[in-house]
Amino acid sequence: MKKIAVFASGGGTDFQSVIDANEQERFCEIAYLVASKPNIGAIDRAKKHGVTPIVFDKETQSVEAFYASVTNTLKESGVELIVLAGWLKIVPASFIQAFEDRIINIHPSLIPSFCGMGYYGLKVHAAALEYGVKVSGATVHFVEADVDGGAIIMQRAVAVEEGDTPEALQARILKEEHKMLPLCVKLLCEGKIVKEGRAVKVLN
Repeated sequence: MKKIAVFASGGGTDFQSVIDANEQERFCEIAYLVASKPNIGAIDRAKKHGVTPIVFDKETQSVEAFYASVTNTLKESGVELIVLAGWLKIVPASFIQAFEDRIINIHPSLIPSFCGMGYYGLKVHAAALEYGVKVSGATVHFVEADVDGGAIIMQRAVAVEEGDTPEALQARILKEEHKMLPLCVKLLCEGKIVKEGRAVKVLN
């Protein structure tokens, strides 16, 4: 059974979706929750479910030292897959190389729309509404040095409704994220996702 680590920067609802799915049908061992700052909801979720938290504290550690330490910890403990579930820090190239094709991210738009530097959280949904799109959604993709530029694993579309606010659109998209992210983690852990360049196949 593959060991995974989940990275989160906020309340951790996407993290919780993976926990819940794994408790219903065990497909992985969630070894660590890596948190981008102290006192976030994701840490409480980790402790409640027996997941070891690793917390970045900018008061005591540089970003470079943090990623170096996390890399060593994850490799030494045999973590095979990393899931960015609302991780708001840029991932350095050295970390991506250390876990090449083994890091996935969920982004709250249909990539390549409304993604890249500066597009996170409600900013994504506000930009989509301002542009006037009729459909938005979420994307799970592999992580590469180009922010949100890695090969797409899966996408789910969500219709934009008349009078939508960023908060309302976010809430509907989150429902799809909470289905899609655990599914992608499960398929990856089962070896059913094959990446060939930018082409990603899901095996039966």
